[in-house]
Amino acid sequence: MSTNIIPDLAAYEVWFLTGSQGLYGEDTLRQVAEQSRQIAEALQASSDIPVTVVWKPVLTDSEAIRRVVLEANSNDRTIGLIAWMHTFSPAKMWITGLDLLRKPLLHLHTQANVELPWSEIDMDFMNLNQAAHGDREFGYIETRLGIVRKTVVGHVSNPAVTARIGNWSRAAAGWAAVHELKLARFGDNMRYVAVTEGDKTEAELRFGVQVNTWGVNDLVEAVDAASESDVDGLVAEYEDLYAVVPELRRGGDRHESLRYGARIELGLRSFLEAGDFGAFTTSFEDLGGLRQLPGLAVQRLMADGYGFGAEGDWKTAVLIRAAKVMGAGLPGGASLMEDYTYNLVPGEEVILGAHMLEVCPTLTTAKPSLEIHPLGIGGREDPVRLVFDTDAGPGIVVALSDLRDRFRLTANVVDVVDLPHPLPKLPVARALWKPRPDFATSAAAWLTAGAAHHTVMSTAIGLEVVEDFAAIAKSELVVIDEHTVLRDFGRELRWNQAYYRLAQGL
Repeated sequence: MSTNIIPDLAAYEVWFLTGSQGLYGEDTLRQVAEQSRQIAEALQASSDIPVTVVWKPVLTDSEAIRRVVLEANSNDRTIGLIAWMHTFSPAKMWITGLDLLRKPLLHLHTQANVELPWSEIDMDFMNLNQAAHGDREFGYIETRLGIVRKTVVGHVSNPAVTARIGNWSRAAAGWAAVHELKLARFGDNMRYVAVTEGDKTEAELRFGVQVNTWGVNDLVEAVDAASESDVDGLVAEYEDLYAVVPELRRGGDRHESLRYGARIELGLRSFLEAGDFGAFTTSFEDLGGLRQLPGLAVQRLMADGYGFGAEGDWKTAVLIRAAKVMGAGLPGGASLMEDYTYNLVPGEEVILGAHMLEVCPTLTTAKPSLEIHPLGIGGREDPVRLVFDTDAGPGIVVALSDLRDRFRLTANVVDVVDLPHPLPKLPVARALWKPRPDFATSAAAWLTAGAAHHTVMSTAIGLEVVEDFAAIAKSELVVIDEHTVLRDFGRELRWNQAYYRLAQGL
């Protein structure tokens, strides 16, 4: 009964634009068109690039550039542009178009040939193959106009080049998904908590996301409306997919609790689908007529691509939705995560992360256990939840904080590790990781940055995708990784504070 809402990234388009000019004559322009089409086809054929690359006719004047930019701006399927100056394209013809551009831009600095044909080079060859200085002209006007873009250098046959373009296209897809995102908050955020607060109006201006609130009893009505036959079908799905403990199975003492957990999922799913929501939040301080704090339902909805934030944390819900889309088709997953407690044995420092109930099962390839346990918070019946250990491997944790005059993304590159000992008394899904560069530096930098305690953990996307997303969003990003030095990190924060205030104008 689950419905995956992660889009097929191949449905998104990135348009390939080639710059030239009429000075070279029709014969040269025909060669430019043919070679630029070959470059676009090579990008389209690369397995590194999950979106559809669409070649556009060669651009040789300001009006054609203006029209193609306006067309891209108005096309919902188009999530970005790749620009390449095959020959010398006088950059003043790009001013109007670049000034109108509202989609992400990648500047590809490449050329048609990999190796120079030394014995055959003549002036016709030189006139045709001028990207070496044509792209420099284009780079100047991008910088002069303050155009945010990603620059990738190298031949498209190089996997390192297509990998970087693929990462950018994933970030552009995440940006597109956030810009069309509607987020439903069931109740408010947890009382007295600072970091889950934020400026929802500014978030819509900066990220495009619509954040609004519904009373939790609106959700209760949808939960109560679930039919017995639908509950039967969903419970059967649970028993097929998960290792369901005997007490929750048909005939078990707690089977009714599992059925109510299924009702919550059916109600939540129907509410979100009816409102075209791609993300949501809940709060254990505002449960209305719900008999359980949603656990299993939230885990499964995240697995289907919904963003989620606990305790009303809509900012983390936005990030999770973006991470789900950006990681589409890649091994691994993305989930709400929270740093809970540490192992501080010298040389063995690790962070144990979890949440009360809501960790997404895409973080594991093992079969989760479906269990029921008391929850000493919320004042409701014992909730059902999936219990598992996160797979070991590389990962990243990212938080979004509201700093009054801007949003800050903080990213820490981590290594998820296997549990050294079982956790028989911890009945929630969990992850154990070593933060880079080391525990003390990571924690001190995180605290200095004012980063949130709720994060999105992704084991699918890497740092470059997050960097590209932040650049597209024109949002501050600070990175904690193997290169982080606290003194330098502190200086970066101070410089950023001045830069982002000045960048917004006085």
